[in-house]
Amino acid sequence: MILHPKHLKPQPDPANRRLRLACATALSLSLLLGGCASLFPNETPDDSTSKVLTQATWWNDFHDPLLADLIARAMQANPSILSSQAALQQARALRDVNLAATLPNLSMSGSVQRNTSDGGPASITFRGGLDASWEIDVFGANQSAVASSEAELQVANANLRDMQLSMTAEVALAYIQLRGLQAQLDIARHNLSSQQETLQITQWRAQAGLVTSLEVEQAKTAEAQSAAQLPALQSSLDQTRHSLAVLTGQKPNELEAELLTAGSIPQIAVQAADVIPADSLRQRADVRAAEERITAALASVDAAQKARLPKFKLGGSLGMTALTLAGFSNGAAVASQILGSMAMPILDGGASKARVRAEQAVLAQTHATYQNTLLTALKEVEDALIALRNDRERLIYLEQAVNSANNAALLAQNSYNSGLVDYQTVLQTQRTLLGAQVSVANVQTDLSTGHVRLIKAMGGGW
Repeated sequence: MILHPKHLKPQPDPANRRLRLACATALSLSLLLGGCASLFPNETPDDSTSKVLTQATWWNDFHDPLLADLIARAMQANPSILSSQAALQQARALRDVNLAATLPNLSMSGSVQRNTSDGGPASITFRGGLDASWEIDVFGANQSAVASSEAELQVANANLRDMQLSMTAEVALAYIQLRGLQAQLDIARHNLSSQQETLQITQWRAQAGLVTSLEVEQAKTAEAQSAAQLPALQSSLDQTRHSLAVLTGQKPNELEAELLTAGSIPQIAVQAADVIPADSLRQRADVRAAEERITAALASVDAAQKARLPKFKLGGSLGMTALTLAGFSNGAAVASQILGSMAMPILDGGASKARVRAEQAVLAQTHATYQNTLLTALKEVEDALIALRNDRERLIYLEQAVNSANNAALLAQNSYNSGLVDYQTVLQTQRTLLGAQVSVANVQTDLSTGHVRLIKAMGGGW
């Protein structure tokens, strides 16, 4: 028998035909759902909008490298900042969950079933299947949910930025306070040294019979009172250093070596304007967060309203049944279906209307919160500007007072050494000088901390 070339062509196998049919059905189902999805495109929010805004390095205006280094450590290791970063990641993940609900869903299933009958052999059946579904967002309910979660993401973003600004401000305030305490401690030590010299002179004069023992005891009292101020200042200094270490994510004593040497009170080089535009307050993170909460509440109201409308769903399934695993490629039974459905709430006891009212109440709350946040921001800015203006004026007068008190103390000391005045005059001029010097150090500290508070009130600068 001579075989014709057409006899050499492989004949179609029913099992292979069923397998190809199953693959074609799955491909068609996927293309159908994907094509329908393109009818209602979902624009994925740009993740660049959810990135934390880079903080303005306002602390560089103080021209203090150690302050900048401490702030950099706090930004990396402060537990509160790490917690806010985790909250931002959670908000981003929840946004992605709502976004995924707008896309087609595909799942796979499989099962093994063993069947027995009286007196008969056992049989095993293998089943496998693919299920696909997609809810057609005709009225935009899912998109509203995505918009709400996107707004919540921006709230978390603003909260992280607010936490970063608050933490940098707290580090700067603690550092300035520490330098101020070091300045007061240096003044107290210098005053103690001066009074010890005066005590020695008084004792010499008493031995020469020029003064009485009363003036010696007065000098000893003044010297002891000045010495008593040192432990209190040192205690405040140590506690401030411990707070600064904790803010930077370190153990309380880890900054002792770095901050042992006293430094000058950092002064900002940029002077704040007396009047700042109100629009500048929008850069505050809490104001931005309040705005985003209104956006989220509006989207939630819209989603609650659209949830009362009909929902359309497109789905399909593909199933294969075989007596053996190998049978999935040879001899499997294939079943497939594509279906569409519609659902709409009719009687729900008023639950859907109640949800709308609840979301509207949340919206009213967010509006009130926004107004309160804005008023608080305005108050903080006005308070900071007034404090700065008054501190500048106080500093001018106090510096003049220090110069005059220093001259008076020198004149009194020289006159006392010459026997022209009594010790009470020297003691009074020393106390006046000490008070004026401490006041200058305090106002310099207040002036620097006032700038930090204004920067914080303005959301990072002006």
